[in-house]
Amino acid sequence: MNTHSPAVTCTRLAFSWPDGTPVLTDLDLSFGPGRTGLIGLNGTGKSTVLKLIAGVLRPEVGSVKVAGEVGYLPQDLTLDTSLRVDQALGIARARAALHAIEAGDVAEEHFTAVGDDWDVEERARATLDELGLAHVGLDRSIGEVSGGESVLLRLAALLLARPDVLLLDEPTNNLDRVARRRLHHAVASFPGVLVLVSHDRELLALVDRIAELHDGGVTWYGGNLEAYEAAVEAEQEAAERMVRVAETDLKRQKRELAEAHTKLARRERFANKAYANKREPRAVMKLRKRAAQESAGKHRIMHEQRLEEAKERLEEAEERVRDDAEIRVELPFTAVPRGRQVLSLQDAELRNGARATLRVNGPDRIALVGSNGAGKTTLLRTLAGQLEPVSGEVRTHVPLRYLPQRLDVLDDALSLVENVAKLAPQATNQRIRAQLARFLFRGARADQQVGTLSGGERFRGTLAAVMLAEPGPQLLMLDEPTNNLDMASVRQLRQALAAYEGALVVAGHDVPFLHEVGITRWLGLVDGELREVDPVEL
Repeated sequence: MNTHSPAVTCTRLAFSWPDGTPVLTDLDLSFGPGRTGLIGLNGTGKSTVLKLIAGVLRPEVGSVKVAGEVGYLPQDLTLDTSLRVDQALGIARARAALHAIEAGDVAEEHFTAVGDDWDVEERARATLDELGLAHVGLDRSIGEVSGGESVLLRLAALLLARPDVLLLDEPTNNLDRVARRRLHHAVASFPGVLVLVSHDRELLALVDRIAELHDGGVTWYGGNLEAYEAAVEAEQEAAERMVRVAETDLKRQKRELAEAHTKLARRERFANKAYANKREPRAVMKLRKRAAQESAGKHRIMHEQRLEEAKERLEEAEERVRDDAEIRVELPFTAVPRGRQVLSLQDAELRNGARATLRVNGPDRIALVGSNGAGKTTLLRTLAGQLEPVSGEVRTHVPLRYLPQRLDVLDDALSLVENVAKLAPQATNQRIRAQLARFLFRGARADQQVGTLSGGERFRGTLAAVMLAEPGPQLLMLDEPTNNLDMASVRQLRQALAAYEGALVVAGHDVPFLHEVGITRWLGLVDGELREVDPVEL
């Protein structure tokens, strides 16, 4: 560890994508020892901040200073499948040198490679064991492990390197329940500076503080996610009270201004009448009329100023009330009669060797659960017709749509509008843009190149494209749909799926989410076979 307290300081950061889309502008941010949860709506720049700290990206303006070594776990992790596990862990050279020395080769280069790390293998195995990877041998190929296991392997490599600053971007994506608990333990026990971007409520319960990116700035909250939500709720209640007070004051000022105009008009009529009747000398009448006009003008100006001040107070109060944009997921009306056969998979052997028999009737709502590597994605791709089973057959009887975990439906080189137009060639440009607007891609944002989107934005764009494609799906299959979404978007997706009237198959590890969308059947791939499981045991 660095002898100084590890710290990260970001000063006046600015960053835009190559197409000119701004992400960060003049942002000041610093992280000290302990665990910080960095949260915010999709597209506010959370992942960009981590990449700037890790040195993956360079700021256009501003600086990033880090005291200590940095370890970074990206959201879109990819590992070379040809690597051995010890190579992925970064210990292959030291391990090979250690084995050579044990075999009697005392060349100096081996001692240099080992350095002081004589227990490198023991530490590696202990770290793998802590993360639930004791079964993964150091000589195995990365291509033999699942996507979730590869995330934990990357985390194990970071922990073995003993960084002073650890950056984790959505680390629980694709992890099963057991793996999530292992990662939670690793986060809770990390001794240095840890910055965590996540929508995982259980993970955010472990942080010491919350930093929220919002409206181009950062606001700090002490405590974990629960404390943050309580603080924001109290802030919003106070802000809404201030709006009500300001609205009442504005109405009063408008009323008083109207009353003042009425009084002034009455006085003016009286003065004009007195002047016309010439009850007093003309010079006196002129002076009195001028004085009355000046007084009336000052009175009117005073009330108008008060009205403008009341309007400003209302605007300031309204600015304190959050108006966070949320996606509006409007799924097509695709009711399936109860009992109608939607899909059948008969005595099939999947590409990964698992066996499955499945009959889906409308409107079944099926959760597909299981450990990483069990074959959930393989099963979904087989049901969607993307993979042929080794044996058996798949029959679909209704229009279906499949939203894959890797979100590779869209072409990175095309804009969102162009991508959706490819999937829905009959749709007008106006209809496409209206659909994208419901997913917060308005105006020029709809013309943004897909390759520049954040993970959450890419999900929104993919979901918009899938929902607009015709005909509307009566069977919807989703693979880990909550990955990469902020908490507001997860809530919107949950509400939309709860209202969806077609058949639904969702693969995922977010058990609370699955309960909330009204799952009626729970299926798991256990020991290579698809069977009913008890959700209570998950």
